[in-house]
Amino acid sequence: MAALGVLASVDAGNPLEIAFDISEEKHFAGMEQRDRAFARLMVLTALRRRGQIDDALAKCLDHPLAPKYRKERNILRLGAAQILFLGTKAHGAVDQTVALAGRSTLRGLINAVLRRLTREGAAIVEAQDAPRLATPDWLWAQWTKGFGESNARAIAATHLAQPPLDVTVKSDPDAWAQRLGGTVTPTGSVRIMDAGAVPGLAGFDDGDWWVQDTASSIPAQLLLGALENPSETRIADLCAAPGGKTAQLCFSGATVTAVDRSANRLKRLRKNLARLGLSATVIAEDAVDWRPPNPMDGVLLDAPCTATGTIRRRPDILWAKDPTSADKMSGVQARLLKAAAAMVAAKGVLMYCTCSLDPREGIEQIEGFLRNHPDFAREAIRPDEVGGLAELVTPEDDLRTLPSHLADLGGMDGFYAARLRRSP
Repeated sequence: MAALGVLASVDAGNPLEIAFDISEEKHFAGMEQRDRAFARLMVLTALRRRGQIDDALAKCLDHPLAPKYRKERNILRLGAAQILFLGTKAHGAVDQTVALAGRSTLRGLINAVLRRLTREGAAIVEAQDAPRLATPDWLWAQWTKGFGESNARAIAATHLAQPPLDVTVKSDPDAWAQRLGGTVTPTGSVRIMDAGAVPGLAGFDDGDWWVQDTASSIPAQLLLGALENPSETRIADLCAAPGGKTAQLCFSGATVTAVDRSANRLKRLRKNLARLGLSATVIAEDAVDWRPPNPMDGVLLDAPCTATGTIRRRPDILWAKDPTSADKMSGVQARLLKAAAAMVAAKGVLMYCTCSLDPREGIEQIEGFLRNHPDFAREAIRPDEVGGLAELVTPEDDLRTLPSHLADLGGMDGFYAARLRRSP
């Protein structure tokens, strides 16, 4: 019931983490940790493998379900996720899933389809092209055009696996990797493959590290690397919540102002900074309208976007976005870039980034900005600034990470970033 409630919330348009938050009091409160983890895993698998699951279900149905049977379709997806991918014992998976149907007129059909999957499902999955089925047609076409078919397939394959946990540590990544049973990525994050509950890990309560995908940590590193003496600079972090980049900037010794329009999301940022023993000026305001009292040495804009680079952690994005989503965000990004530019002092640095794989939210946004702002110019990003990973640097000397980069270590989020310096 908990997993079904989350899927229903996602269908209603809520982002996955918001859907989990909404379901927390109604379904998850009071559940044992093991049950909570399994409910979450069912949801993630049902979303991550939805293309494969729907293909398998279609092979077991004489006719497609009518659109009105949204609940029953999600019930089938949860049952199929257990049978096909989670190794749940067939009897338990079928009985408990059918029980969710209650008095639905499709209860018997659900039972018959799931029992058929227990017999034929393994063969169906074996014959599937998993990366292709897991990716909507429009995204597959976009990635193929932008990155080539082999990279598109590699990106989609990365999305099928549960991602590892990355943390940014305050000191000695090698020592922390040994302590946490992880490894150090080329860009300096500590990666843990099977982390379990984050608050239970060593160093969490002491504020020795914070959770942050290794790709997400790069833009702040690039900004700080372009400042002559970060500890003596003033930096604005725009659209700052939940605060991973803010923590990086604060830890450098810079005087940081964190701005975000969501007061609720800023609560999490403040909580994270308090745990880490770091401080920043936190302002709940739209960065389009906010201006600092004096120009900033550095401005980091992690602009809101379609987030298609984070599908490995947020598989709901696969089904929540469409080909027009980036167009809807590009105007917001352009306004934020214009506002951010007005905050930058002469010789200062503007770092723009998005966790999107769409060029409309990346290089096209920057090319348009530079045409209208001749007082800014690209400052080249070098491979030695990104752990020697030359494949992360574009021909234009911007940053472009793909989920398939570091594939042998579990991949990374997809990010675009450009570093711009204002003329004297």
